[in-house]
Amino acid sequence: MKLHVVPAKTGSLWVRQGIRAFWKRPLALTGLFFMFMASMSILSIVPVLGGFLALMLLPAASLGLMAATREVDLGKFPMPVVLAVGFRNGSEGKRHMLVLGVLYACGFVGVMGLSALVDGGDFAKLYLVGGSLDMDTLTKPEFQNAMWLSLLLYMPLSMVFWHAPALTHWHGVPVVKSLFFSTVACLSNWRAFLVFGLLWSLIFLGTTLGITLIASLIDDADFAAMALLPAMLMLAAMFFCSTYYSFKDCFTSDTIYA
Repeated sequence: MKLHVVPAKTGSLWVRQGIRAFWKRPLALTGLFFMFMASMSILSIVPVLGGFLALMLLPAASLGLMAATREVDLGKFPMPVVLAVGFRNGSEGKRHMLVLGVLYACGFVGVMGLSALVDGGDFAKLYLVGGSLDMDTLTKPEFQNAMWLSLLLYMPLSMVFWHAPALTHWHGVPVVKSLFFSTVACLSNWRAFLVFGLLWSLIFLGTTLGITLIASLIDDADFAAMALLPAMLMLAAMFFCSTYYSFKDCFTSDTIYA
């Protein structure tokens, strides 16, 4: 396995490749992303440990969406079983996915726990449990500080786990080394990932503003409510497609496992 350092403009290439791959199989990839979200939602309603179990699923599920993109890239049709690819690579592969899931869930809970020290847990409760967000809560300085602190702390957590599931699955890298190599790859290619993140932020923001503008022009508030959800669902699926290309360009190996 070799780590590649890519130029900043590669970040925009990842975005374009992810969008292009999505439109090759839009229904299949949107459906897979919906299944991924539905699985996490179902797990989250399990009493006591539901939220933790849903977080544990995220590394394996994100790997499944990357594997689905790889199938599309190879000219194949991604079947639903591809979402469980992380648990189909022998007992060692299953153990790696479970360990990564536990570590990710603990890390995320830790981030929310630190944010709770700022606002008493309002932001963490809203994010983990759900509920309605009123303007009074949103404008509270403590709530905003907790939100920005969570974002700041989540960025290094995301770097640590960005490539880790794919490294353990396709390259057979042990868990601890996969976390280390993932971090090094993200830091070494920070310019490309900065471009990647900025472009996706602009795409999500631009789509939201565009739908809102159309709704105001036709004077139909229901249009925005109906159009935003499927639009965000498709964009999120495109985003996860693009993560496969970021991994593919950052690492190469003589052997890629099925």
